Amino acid sequence: MKGEIIHYTRDALGGILVVDYRKHRVMTFDSVFEQSKIDRRRPHLPVHEYSRAMLLPVAFAQPAHATVLGLGGGVMASALLHLLPECQVHAVELRPRVLEVAREYFSLPHSTNLIMTIGDARDALGKAPDGSSDLILADMYNSDRMSPAQAQRQFIRQSSRVLGGSGWLAINYHRTPDINGPLFHQLRAEFAVLLLFKSKTNNTVIFASKRPFEALHTKDPTLVELENRLPIDWRRLMGRVIRLN
Repeated sequence: MKGEIIHYTRDALGGILVVDYRKHRVMTFDSVFEQSKIDRRRPHLPVHEYSRAMLLPVAFAQPAHATVLGLGGGVMASALLHLLPECQVHAVELRPRVLEVAREYFSLPHSTNLIMTIGDARDALGKAPDGSSDLILADMYNSDRMSPAQAQRQFIRQSSRVLGGSGWLAINYHRTPDINGPLFHQLRAEFAVLLLFKSKTNNTVIFASKRPFEALHTKDPTLVELENRLPIDWRRLMGRVIRLN
């Protein structure tokens, strides 16, 4: 891996490296895969295209409460706190050391609006009250693969239960799930609208909305305003979203 390794630590699940390039900082878990990537000058700005795309539901409904499953370097949590200062963000991370690295090397804010839970995301989701969150962002990976929890029907059921009546779910998959398989069957049973975004790195983000909504034109003023607050190319990203039902 090119770049300068500025920090390395280990826990029972393996290594955690922090690597600096010229303007970016990366977290990786003993592998070639980048878990998180930030612009060091603007650490609240996601760099990976799929990370940016996961924020698109904010264009349809600005959440008062968001749940982030899988902290990594804290990219999603930091972006939400910057974009929506009044939003309460609950982030769940399995590995305590990952949280320590996110705080020390990725500028994860110490904010009264950020609540951290160390533990299994499935347990945290199971304990969350019905309708207690407006947005769930799931991006759970270890060093070489996605957590299988994200592809389980029980995970979809629990996410649907925790989301309010106008809630949104966004899940990052390393490959596109079978749209005729059991996962999509469960998504269709729980959610009114399903959308898909395919990133240039072949990650697939599945979006699920609890209620129907009006599609946004790429020139919609909402996207322009969001771009002024968090410049991630909202209009271009929205233009690549595909409606599945």
